Formats: sequence, C-alpha cells, structure tokens
Amino acid sequence: MNVKLLSYTPDAEKLIATAAKLCYSSSDIESLRDGLTDDKVESFIDMIVSIGHESVTEHVTFTFGIEGISRACSHQLVRHRIASYSQKSQRYVNENGFEFITPPAIEEIPEAKSEYDRMINEITESYEKLVNILTEKHTAEFTAQGLDEKTARSKAGKLANEDARFILPNACETKIVVTMNVRSLFNFFRHRCCNRAQWEIRAVANEMLKQCLEVAPHIFAHAGPSCVAEGKCPEGKMTCGRINEVREYFSSMKG
Repeated sequence: MNVKLLSYTPDAEKLIATAAKLCYSSSDIESLRDGLTDDKVESFIDMIVSIGHESVTEHVTFTFGIEGISRACSHQLVRHRIASYSQKSQRYVNENGFEFITPPAIEEIPEAKSEYDRMINEITESYEKLVNILTEKHTAEFTAQGLDEKTARSKAGKLANEDARFILPNACETKIVVTMNVRSLFNFFRHRCCNRAQWEIRAVANEMLKQCLEVAPHIFAHAGPSCVAEGKCPEGKMTCGRINEVREYFSSMKG
C-alpha cells in the first residue's frame, strides 16, 4: 500500500479561519485576513470544531494518490460520496498477470495461503484465456467490416478487457486518486480510522490522517475515529472495547 498526499489548498488553515471570521464579523472581504496571526488562526479553528461549524472547512481540499490496495478496499472508499475519484480502469487497462492483495489473516496460515494463491492463479489463467478468445472474435468482426488488422486488434482488445474483467476478484490491485474537502475527511476519518473498519481501509485512512497532520496540524488536531473526534464510541455493543488504546495511538500520531 502506498498513500501520497499529492496536493492541497494553499494556506489551508488561514483560509478556513478567514471563512469562519466572515461568519462572525462585519469586516469587508479585503480586510478579513488582517490580524489573523498563527495564534488567532488556531483559535478560530478550535472554536469552529468545538461548536460543529464544519461548513467553513469545505473550502479546503486534499488530494491523495493511493496504490497497492484491493478493489474490495476501493469499493469501500468510493462509498464516501462527497469526494472526487479517478481510478485505474479495468476496461482500458489489460489485467493479464494482475497484482493482488492478500489479507494478513490468510497470509499467516499456510493452508489458507496455498488455497488463496491457487484460486488467484486459476482466475489469472481464465482471465487471459477469455481475453484471447474475445480478442480473436472481435478482431474477426472488425476486419470483416473493413478495418486493417492493427486497428481491428486494438479495438478488439478493449472490448475483450471489458467483458473478461467480470471474473476478476476483489483482491485485484488498483490505483486511485482521491480528492476530499476537510469536512468529508473528518467524516471519513471518524468511520475508517475506527477499529471496527476493515484492516485495509483503516490502514489507508490512518496514513491519510498522518499526512494531513504534517501539513495542517491545527485543522486535524481533533480528527480521528469517533472516540477521538467526538469523545465517545457510537458502536454500542459492537465497540472494540479498546478506547484508551485507540486514543493513545492517535495522540502519539499528533505529537
């Protein structure tokens, strides 16, 4: 898994503080930033987070490049709908010899790992056979329509990928670029940094939060799973029961 913060709104913390100041001040736009020292920026951010005035944080966005995750993980990621996503296409990118993700629980049991690898190999072989069969079928159709062999095979390959991908597993490795505003990130971290989240997306979320903290520590000072961000666990009987351990982990992350 590789998570990289690609870009974020310049002067992110001051921009949020400026938007917050506008809501509580009669100052004109030109003078809104006057007097916004680092201490006052931090104070504004602490205030809006404490009162739940998170709408002003929507003006700031963070963009991440994520690779080496499974399709199972990306399916969970894109369920966070207030965001923008660009993902490697299985229609346009041939997946012959595809990389795959193995869950740690399977990795540590030889019998399970052997069965897992056997099935991945079987799917890989079937995928390649399907691509070849479908490519030949579509190539013949296109050449019959008068296309030259090279063009016909290129178009046929894309159509073959489109249908052969139906047998690819959730384990298939993918890459994705994600842009979220800060309010969406707060929500994402509350759900996905939680111990109740699946191990893979939790690892992605924790790394995203770590990198956000490096460039905007005041904004994300209170971010994390609900037991950190809101001071209590919302999971009821489904709680992990390790709230103090979780809080200690995120406290150490934030220094």
